[in-house]
Amino acid sequence: MTQPIQFSLFDTPIGLCGMAWGDSGIVGVQLPETRGAAQTRERLFRSFPQSHETMPPPHVHEAIARIAGLLSGKHDDLQDISLDMSRVPAFHQAVYRITRAIRPGDTLTYGQIASQLGEPAAARAVGQALGRNPFAPVVPCHRVLAAGGHLGGFSASGGIAIKLRLLQIEGALAVSQQGLFDAGAIPG
Repeated sequence: MTQPIQFSLFDTPIGLCGMAWGDSGIVGVQLPETRGAAQTRERLFRSFPQSHETMPPPHVHEAIARIAGLLSGKHDDLQDISLDMSRVPAFHQAVYRITRAIRPGDTLTYGQIASQLGEPAAARAVGQALGRNPFAPVVPCHRVLAAGGHLGGFSASGGIAIKLRLLQIEGALAVSQQGLFDAGAIPG
């Protein structure tokens, strides 16, 4: 019998995050919501309506500790954390595999990922896949920028500000290359 989806909230240096898991691995990671624990919990229930909150088992607790470490500045690529992508479309899975290979402190552009997929005209589709990423920051979509090193979008609560904060925590140099008045540039 398949175990139902379970989730747990956990504290990090950027706020209260959440993680959901099932029999085959982690099914979702939730970055902090602007209105705190209630909103983070609500977002997890919306994504996994049959889930319930519980204490994490050891393997999930380890993943939580590593994510908290990454968000406090430790350079951990989290590549070996087991994700259950059975609910994720095949194109998105391919985008996420490439994105997971981007090391902390490094960045790629949507176009570079599209080229690695063998579909150089698919930069917009890459952006859409990353906008639906249920595993941030394990799938580090914050490390993917628009052309010219511009920040581009970020669908997590807090938008570009949280993307910028994650890149700053990791010491990514690409964000410092933008001019003050560039679209999507770092807020002063």
